[in-house]
Amino acid sequence: METTNLNQSDSQSENGRETLVFTLGKEEYGIDILKVQEIRGYDAVTTIANAPDFIKGVINLRGTIVPIVDMRIKFNLGKVDYDQFTVVIILNVAKRVVGIVVDAVSDVMTLSPGQIREAPEFGSALRTEYIEGLGTVDNRMIILVDIEKLMTSQEMELVDAVA
Repeated sequence: METTNLNQSDSQSENGRETLVFTLGKEEYGIDILKVQEIRGYDAVTTIANAPDFIKGVINLRGTIVPIVDMRIKFNLGKVDYDQFTVVIILNVAKRVVGIVVDAVSDVMTLSPGQIREAPEFGSALRTEYIEGLGTVDNRMIILVDIEKLMTSQEMELVDAVA
């Protein structure tokens, strides 16, 4: 099992926002690097009866029981295929440890305030309360997710129940 620990001491620069970029399907998403504890390869999880589809189950991470959320299922992005690129990002959110399954991690980048745009308004057709904005770098568009707000939202309260 390959594990990457991230040095968080220098993760927030004065001139930008350091973001971990991951992919789900063809889209790139970014989360605040300060919320990331480590990145691991995907392993089998212990399933929990009656949990919602997006909660794959739990893993034992060095003595801590960690609920695992599949972001592809959570965001309704279609069929989930787990392969050698599938990773679990272990997060520290709201004083809890939670894992999210993503297709791949692409990089860590610093977004300057000028590279971050507000999330567009879609009315009630699309829920955007977890989107902090859109990062633009060259020809790339990165959807910035407020991972703490998402993981502590009403529908995710089951994460606390599982943990």
